[in-house]
Amino acid sequence: MPAADPPAEPTQAQRPLQGRAAARGRWLLRGVALAVIAIAAAVIWYTNAFLTQSFTESTRGRAEVRLALYTGNILSELQRTSVVPLLLARDPSLAGALTAGEYSMTSQKLISAQAEIGAASILLLDMNGRTVAATDRNKIGTTLSTAPQFVEALRSRETVFTVTERDTGGFDFTFARAIHTEGKAVGVILVAAELAKFERGWAGFADAVAVIDSSGTVILATEPRWRGKPLDAALAISPAETAIGRAVRATFDWANARPDAYVRGEAVMRNEARVPFRGWRIVSFTTYDSIRERVNAVLSLEIMGFALLLAAAFWFLSRRARNETAVVRRESAELRQLNARLQREIAEREKVQKDLAVAEQTLAQSSKLAALGEMSAAVSHELNQPLAAMKTYLAGARLLLQRRRAEEALSSFQRIDDLIERMGAITRQLKSYARKGGEAFEPIDVRICVSSALSMMEPTLRSGKVRITHALPRAPVMVMADRIRLEQVLINLLRNAVDATKEVREPQVEILLSAGETATLTVRDNGQGISDLDNLFEPFFTTKKPGDGVGLGLAISSGIVNDLGGRLTARNAPGGGAVFEVQLPILQDKTRAAE
Repeated sequence: MPAADPPAEPTQAQRPLQGRAAARGRWLLRGVALAVIAIAAAVIWYTNAFLTQSFTESTRGRAEVRLALYTGNILSELQRTSVVPLLLARDPSLAGALTAGEYSMTSQKLISAQAEIGAASILLLDMNGRTVAATDRNKIGTTLSTAPQFVEALRSRETVFTVTERDTGGFDFTFARAIHTEGKAVGVILVAAELAKFERGWAGFADAVAVIDSSGTVILATEPRWRGKPLDAALAISPAETAIGRAVRATFDWANARPDAYVRGEAVMRNEARVPFRGWRIVSFTTYDSIRERVNAVLSLEIMGFALLLAAAFWFLSRRARNETAVVRRESAELRQLNARLQREIAEREKVQKDLAVAEQTLAQSSKLAALGEMSAAVSHELNQPLAAMKTYLAGARLLLQRRRAEEALSSFQRIDDLIERMGAITRQLKSYARKGGEAFEPIDVRICVSSALSMMEPTLRSGKVRITHALPRAPVMVMADRIRLEQVLINLLRNAVDATKEVREPQVEILLSAGETATLTVRDNGQGISDLDNLFEPFFTTKKPGDGVGLGLAISSGIVNDLGGRLTARNAPGGGAVFEVQLPILQDKTRAAE
């Protein structure tokens, strides 16, 4: 069988034709790629508009259903609470207590009624407006003679409803009714509706919800800053936008229809419903996040399909990549070597960070021992006074024993024993403060830490003639912390306050402790204030004279508070002086159970 002839090479006349055909093929592929891109853009644009409108309507319908549920909950709570004053006003035991002035069992009766109906609070007022019984015993004795709910209840024989704004923020919704005996008013019963619970329930959803009264004022809202303001003014409250936030907002406005409003810089959908009670309205603001997620899920599938088509087209246009494979492999080998070097450097950096952590802990202990040294000088003066007194009592006891007056000598020995106990307490505090704090946290009463820190700083404060005022709550303020480290923070703040008031004629330091959502400890002085707040917590930054400090106390204190899960801030007081504030997470009952 004869061998096949090899393919003939193109002639000189055929080569230009082949070149033009190849060029036409390349242009054809490029045209196809551009056409696919144009079709993809048109389809994606139409899909985005259609699905956005469809999903927006469905989301708006669900929001309207939620508003109907919210409206029903509000009306149910108001109607249920409005009946309570009428029932209590007809209770003969309450009328008898107001007539006789005997209120020993009245508060317990109101507490029982509150537990049954779930009201926020119940108050019983006499004709002078003084609270004689209440579910909150701390309010007994307060006077509401000028309160609108008291005045309006006495003027009407029906149950009156009032909305009053609290000093601490928020509103009280009160039903009030006068209690009559033999046609004569003897007191007023006030029942507060528990509407604040709806705010907490609404906050569990993605919507922002607000209830507006007939004057346009926000009286209930999931955003605390809105309460007491007109709705337009409340919506105007928003954090400062960053450059990225402005860019995202401009892109959203360009790609979608203009939103109904903005809440915290986010575009939202507004829905409003009427509450059939005193002209109230309820408004909800729903973000477009859920809509965008559903639309983007469909768009991603379309984009993936067009991407596959474009990948096929680009594959024909990227044959030259095969010739670059060797270069890519060589670069991959170099990248692997670079990756190995980076891993070694990372390991070295981790070792350096561990060494730095150990150094920081040692530095913190050194700072604490430096403070201990400063206190020791003042403590030595405190010990000299009991020693001198002990010497005097010993001399007196010896003289009394010589005169056979043993009972009087025993009294001197008892005074000596008391002085020894006082000296031991001073040295025990110094020894406890000198040891290193452990890493194990435990429930700590911040009041005890404040008292211990004041006891250790007492000699220094006394020598500097600094007047200390402190306000501590009666109830324990419990946090999870290391007691020694927390005391170190308090002593550092007190030392700085004492140093800041050295040049003041009447130095004063004020300590305030409060418990709310967080445990807040405030240390305020009447010194010269802080000149540079930005660098205050940087290591080795100090405003003291050379030799008075190295600038580590506040840096270490800030690190300790951060480790405890809190925050240490500083500011200048309006009337002069500096204010340092320590905020720590409060230890609630649920947190204690979990621990």
